[in-house]
Amino acid sequence: MNELELLGPLAWGPPCGSAQLKASAEDFQVDEVLDIALSGSGEHLWLWVEKRMLNTEEAARRLAKAAGVSLRQISYAGLKDRQALTRQWFSIHLPGKDDPQLQAAEGEDLHILDQQRHSRKLQRGAHSANGFTIRLTDLKADHASLEKRLQIIAAQGVPNYFGLQRFGENGNNLLGAQEYAQRNELPVQRNLRSRLLSTGRSAVFNRVLAQRVRNASWNVAQVGDVLAFSGSRSYFLAGVDECDDPRLAQLDVHPTGPLWGDGELVSQGQTRADEQAVAASWPELCSWLVRAKLEQERRILRLPVQDLRWTFVTPECLQVQFVLPPGCFATVVLRELVELLSVTEAVQACEF
Repeated sequence: MNELELLGPLAWGPPCGSAQLKASAEDFQVDEVLDIALSGSGEHLWLWVEKRMLNTEEAARRLAKAAGVSLRQISYAGLKDRQALTRQWFSIHLPGKDDPQLQAAEGEDLHILDQQRHSRKLQRGAHSANGFTIRLTDLKADHASLEKRLQIIAAQGVPNYFGLQRFGENGNNLLGAQEYAQRNELPVQRNLRSRLLSTGRSAVFNRVLAQRVRNASWNVAQVGDVLAFSGSRSYFLAGVDECDDPRLAQLDVHPTGPLWGDGELVSQGQTRADEQAVAASWPELCSWLVRAKLEQERRILRLPVQDLRWTFVTPECLQVQFVLPPGCFATVVLRELVELLSVTEAVQACEF
């Protein structure tokens, strides 16, 4: 499966050129943003960890082994890329125990930068955002065209596709989900089941979004749309008045698409009909998601790219910095700029 099949069309025209992504881990840096004031006491030890070329689950296993606890006692807010330099929080449940010695977990690929006690464990999805610092190397593009494209993205955002990382190498995760759907079965292994169900929902969402990009309605509100604020799970139905809501132009409110599951679509009119048509094009997959008891949810169609800054480090190297809400993919921002020549192992890693 190619990129266009898994994601969808670009919003702002052809790429301005080409560049290499992730020539080194330092070229793709991610900092988790966590707006939680730690109390300094409690039975949970929170760790601010820097990882290089190491995925989140492997880091959790190493921390559990060094602390002498089960993996179930390690928590984190989200998964981060393996082929990157990332900094994120972990927590260890240590009821009635002193802080453990964790040097055995550290090495060239893992450093504990800070640790504090807190009364509660770190919950999945607790982070408020992810900050990215990315260098695109071997850049072959007109700088003036890139500047113009970056200004458009800063002002208007990009389509909020699930990135290629979600679908696995050559789309293998989606193929696996479709195979289970055809057999009307769910994987026994919990991690595999979660991954394939998530992949199936992502594919349906991307197909809905791709259709909206093709008809230029991904960043505007239609009567019958379901609108949501950035970073919020609450939503409201758009009528005639809401279609002119000034918050849409300010990138505070966005149209949404379905994360398929059990329950009625909340969209109305033509929006609902279009979403049902996409589901009808994938009947086995969507029925499988319903049988898995996933609830119908919504995801914003437009991705606001906050605090977007850029500089040309050299004529052949562009550095971009920006902040995205949890669950959104930096690579869908980059693909609106240039053709990415080498994503390599990034297609096997997730950004949540």
